[in-house]
Order: sequence, then C-alpha cells, then structure tokens
Amino acid sequence: MRVISLGWGVQSFTLAAMAALGDLQKVDYAIHADTTHERAATYEFADSWSWWLEASGVPVITVKADAAKIVNNFGGVMIPAFIENGGMIKRQCTDNWKRIPIRRWLQAHRKGERVEQLLGISLDEVQRMRDSDVKYIENVYPLIDKRMTRHDCILYLQRHGIQVPEKSACVFCPFQNQSEWRAVMDNPGDFIKATYNDEFIREARMPGRLYVHPARVPLGEVDLRTAEEKGQLSLWDNECSGVCGV
Repeated sequence: MRVISLGWGVQSFTLAAMAALGDLQKVDYAIHADTTHERAATYEFADSWSWWLEASGVPVITVKADAAKIVNNFGGVMIPAFIENGGMIKRQCTDNWKRIPIRRWLQAHRKGERVEQLLGISLDEVQRMRDSDVKYIENVYPLIDKRMTRHDCILYLQRHGIQVPEKSACVFCPFQNQSEWRAVMDNPGDFIKATYNDEFIREARMPGRLYVHPARVPLGEVDLRTAEEKGQLSLWDNECSGVCGV
C-alpha cells in the first residue's frame, strides 16, 4: 500500500497534487488526520480541493482521534504549552491526534501489506526526516528526493494553476510565530477558539500556569500589532531619493 500523509499544508498538498497530475507514482490513498482544531481556512481549502484529488485518482481519507481533547482525562495537557516559570510541556498532540489515528486506519485496511508512507517534508526541512518506528511502514520523502524546497512547492502549484494553501496548524499551536498568530487573530472564530483553550489549560494540574504564547500571558493580552501599527516608521514610508547605492 502506498499512501500520502496529507496535512493540507503546502508540502503535503503538493505531494497529493503531483500524484493527481501524474508527476508522482500512483498512490492508493491520501490520509488526513483531522485534529478538529485546524484553522477555518484549512477546512475551507480541504473542502475546495478534496473533490479535485478524488476526481484525479487520489482517494482522500479523513481520520480523527476518538476525542481530540487538549487536556486528557488525567489532567495532562496534550500540546507543548509554555510554563510560566520557563520551559514547555512535552508534546503529545502529534502522536495522539495524528500518528495513532492514521496507523489505526492503516492496520485496519492494509491486509498484511507493507505501507509506503509519503511524507511532505521538503529539502529545507531535511532535519525532520525519520525512519519509521514500526516494521510495516516505510517512510518515503519524495520532495527530498526531488530536491524541492517549500518555495519550489509553491512554484509547482502556481505553475499548474492550483491554489496555494495556508500553513496547516491548530489554532492554538504554541509553535506559531507572530505573523501566524496574527492570521489566527484575523479570523474571529479561530481566535475565540484559541483564547478559550489558552484559558482552559491554566486549569490543568500541571507544575505552573500554562500559556499557548511564548510571552506567557493570556493570549487575549498579547500585543500582536506590527511595528508599523505600534507607531514605528516603515523603511519604505518615504519615496527613495535615488541615492541608496551611492
């Protein structure tokens, strides 16, 4: 069995698009592990492009964790939240919300076959390559083999007239940078969900209060304004006088 691990981000969607367009060896399925916490834009993109992949011979399978709770039944926090006095909680969300549901589906459908799992890791992320930790799965990295970076993936999609997706991530993911947090803030529904879960994890039984933002203050209090919005002059506010290179 040959499957793509589909996250609906740029790299993994590029793999699916390449399979649909015949630029990649045929795959049996593209499997998306839905955390149920993705940005609204990601779900809209998936709704828009799943039909195209299906019509192009790439069946899309969506799997979900039994209960993608940010705090488990034992009071442990699943995401790598920031601890008020320093450090972060160990991440459990990837295993519980993505890897385990995908492997559960594979075990139920592979019929004893070995699985080639195509992962959307590009050349600029080569440090993320890993061998599979189970014998029946072989991790395959087509973008690495093709020497493609994330930018190359964007160019590939644009060259074929295909929409470029936004970054795929949970709305409250602590690994987001400032511009990504601003993108969450720009969608009221996403920001409400992110701030709710930020408040919720502070009630967990952990060694110190927890936050989703590295500022270690409630997300609703984080200053997400740009430098220009804070009143700093932009480098390009004044028209160039033509002597920059003198």
